[in-house]
Amino acid sequence: MSTPKIVNDEMYQLLREEKIAEFNQRRAKGEAVHFAGLDFRGLDLRGIQADNIVFSNGYFRQTDLRGVDLSTCRMDGASICNAKISGTYFPAQLSAQEIMLSLSHGTRMRARANKSVG
Repeated sequence: MSTPKIVNDEMYQLLREEKIAEFNQRRAKGEAVHFAGLDFRGLDLRGIQADNIVFSNGYFRQTDLRGVDLSTCRMDGASICNAKISGTYFPAQLSAQEIMLSLSHGTRMRARANKSVG
């Protein structure tokens, strides 16, 4: 397991500076993002338009994710220890148990394979 990184990417730096509105505007104009393995520790990400962002192996310790829709994001391997998650919508591939273990103990979340219902 590698240490989460802080990189010199413009879109990532907008989030590090909590410039959520500017980040959302630039994403709406088509700027691509890929945030696997990055450090989001302690940031306030409320209001982020997170559609289809890859957050795999990300570090979200004490991050404010309240109300964020992460349902289409890749979160496998991410850790959300002590994050604020009220109203957060997680990907269906993450079980409630995985989310709670990560929230309370900092474990890395493991996505389960999609299984067809029927």
